[in-house]
Amino acid sequence: MTRRTWTLDELVEGVRTADRRALARAISLVEDGDELSYSLVRELYPATGQAAIVGVTGPPGVGKSSLIGALVGHVRGLGRTVGVVSVDPSSPFSRGALLGDRIRLADHFLDPGVYIRSMGTRGHHGGLAEATLQAVLLLDAAGKDVVFVETVGAGQSEVDVAGVADTVLLVLMPGSGDSVQALKAGIMEIPDVIAINKMEHPAAKTMLNEVRSIVALAEPERRPKILLTEALRGENVPELWQALEEHRVGLAEDGRLERRRRSNLAAEVFSLAASRAEAHLRTSVADDPALRHVLAAVEERRLDPLSAVRQILEEVFALDATNDR
Repeated sequence: MTRRTWTLDELVEGVRTADRRALARAISLVEDGDELSYSLVRELYPATGQAAIVGVTGPPGVGKSSLIGALVGHVRGLGRTVGVVSVDPSSPFSRGALLGDRIRLADHFLDPGVYIRSMGTRGHHGGLAEATLQAVLLLDAAGKDVVFVETVGAGQSEVDVAGVADTVLLVLMPGSGDSVQALKAGIMEIPDVIAINKMEHPAAKTMLNEVRSIVALAEPERRPKILLTEALRGENVPELWQALEEHRVGLAEDGRLERRRRSNLAAEVFSLAASRAEAHLRTSVADDPALRHVLAAVEERRLDPLSAVRQILEEVFALDATNDR
């Protein structure tokens, strides 16, 4: 079967009308860094900023996908359209295929008001694929009212989700050593709302008290709301959605939502620029015998690292070595 060739205009119109095939192709283009994706995002970007972006993070195996599935069902019951971007620590071969408990989201695959995409991290270390923001922007441009971004659950590196979402939901599970480690690792600084899933577990109340004691150390305005949930039966899912909505409304009312989004987008520009600059730097050093010699001098302790950095930046980026701080 021959893959359809899309023109830029067809893709733009397809995304704007939430055509599933156009969305699938558009997200594949941004994942692959295809040249057409730059023009596509540029055309659609002015129409973004309407969707509520909810980041969902937490240790592996705590039921993030199941909880997202339950939230999607609830949000659809409210008449809103939904997008889901699930980020997998996958190889280029699996390309982020749905695995494990993520299959719970399959209940919504045939719903025309829901679009689900699984993406591979492709070696990006922050828990999110580099193309995640672009995928979220495309779903936003497609008119999705709510977009959930699920991360791989890699611990402290999950701070990246805070740079994409309006509201961050941390999911924990009682009786899980990983959940305890997440508490110790400082991940508690990330969430705006916390869900302790599998509420009927004997240790659920103990974990609730643990989390409350840690949250109490934060400034009052930074203390997230904590709820017990049971994703598979949908218990407290409406209450959880209400907490997520209340957080976002609170941000919007006093201007913090706009400030957060501006800060997130600016940070994304620097992040993408730094990533591309590093790739260019590595290639330039590898291709230039003189620069390889500078690197070798550091390795042999004949030249200090700071002096080497100055020489390399002067050569590759034409930066003034006397004004590089």
